[in-house]
Amino acid sequence: MTELLAVITITLLAVISPGPDFAMVSRNSLLLSRRAGVLTAVGIGLGVLVHVGYTLLGLGLLIQQSLWLFHAIKLAGAAYLVYLGVKMLRTQPSHGVPEAASAPLSDGAALRTGFLTNALNPKTTVFIVSLFLQVVRPGTPLSLQLGYGAFISAAHVAWFSLVALCFSAGAVRSRLLAARHWIDRAFGGLLVVFGVLLALSGATR
Repeated sequence: MTELLAVITITLLAVISPGPDFAMVSRNSLLLSRRAGVLTAVGIGLGVLVHVGYTLLGLGLLIQQSLWLFHAIKLAGAAYLVYLGVKMLRTQPSHGVPEAASAPLSDGAALRTGFLTNALNPKTTVFIVSLFLQVVRPGTPLSLQLGYGAFISAAHVAWFSLVALCFSAGAVRSRLLAARHWIDRAFGGLLVVFGVLLALSGATR
């Protein structure tokens, strides 16, 4: 029971902490649609399963012990965040109807954005690996560990779906869409900052 409570508590604290996942969901919900935001949240949940999968296979221990591998993952994640940020910073202002200014995003693209944002996020790598190696006991049945992984993924989907619902709420969204260009640039700048800080961060894990 203590282990379960620890997993739940740590997961909830990790999920609500701000980061690239929050930025992408809020941006897609606000500037595109509620559906795009929720699908981005689902993609994030799928990305979490990648981290859970390699951790349960034993690769998490390798990542924890291999400095070069951790740095490779960190730089790949940083490069992806900077790439997304630069794309948003290059958004051109639209002089048409605000709602029409929102470029459509397919369901697959929304899922892929959420998935890659999380799967390439070394913060999630550190969180999942640390949780399973330091909190979950070695003798914990595999079925229960799989249950933990499913819970962590579901918690991400639930929280970021809630974020999507909030940021896609009617009246506020309609007003903010008039400043879509600047909002896109703000989120783009935020992702670039996340990426640069990630690339420059030390090897502390």
